Amino acid sequence: MISPNDRKKIGFPLLVSHASEMKKYTEVYGLFLESGYTKELCEAYADAFIDNAKKPSSFDIIQLASLYDRIYDHKTAFLHLEKLLDKKMSSDERFFFCNEALKTYSKIGNWREAADFRTANINFLQRYTEKAPLKKQAELYMALALTDCAAKNYQQALKLLKFGYKPQGANDFVLLEIFITVVYIFAKAGDEEGLKGALGNAQSCLKLFKQFNFPWQKEYYEERIENAANCIL
Repeated sequence: MISPNDRKKIGFPLLVSHASEMKKYTEVYGLFLESGYTKELCEAYADAFIDNAKKPSSFDIIQLASLYDRIYDHKTAFLHLEKLLDKKMSSDERFFFCNEALKTYSKIGNWREAADFRTANINFLQRYTEKAPLKKQAELYMALALTDCAAKNYQQALKLLKFGYKPQGANDFVLLEIFITVVYIFAKAGDEEGLKGALGNAQSCLKLFKQFNFPWQKEYYEERIENAANCIL
């Protein structure tokens, strides 16, 4: 979940009630600071910015879907993303939306829909990432890898994750996410030897972290690694 300052930069749709919207966002973000990704956080976010809003912003719908994805409720995430399938969005919103849609289709097992969605949007995604920061490139490759994984193209999925990402220091959450995705793919493939090596890499990466942004974060990533090894992402 992005911080209130970052959300402020994006802007709220109801400018006349900007201060009120920021206050609500800060209150919801407080739940994230305290407990991380929880059902309570998702419900509070939905209540504040989706269910009781006249015109929920595309960004808030996508972020809510992302929050549900983080608690493994992929079906609810999909229901929210469906609202935006025919909606016009900015390039940043569309990129965020496409990544979440690819991941969600893949995790609920709709491999054909994921493949069709990738085909329909791949040109935009490739153009967008040509000048995008490395983090966004990594987000795209992980989403594409999950699409191949859903279609049981495991070797192609793993190949996509070898796109040349270079570690960005000891506390590199993007690298950790890549390693966790690799664990998941080996687990889905039923490759026990590959899974053992992938688990070792992910756990070693986590041990390199000198600090975390939130008190719950270390335990959260330990759980993420364990769940990925059990085909849950």
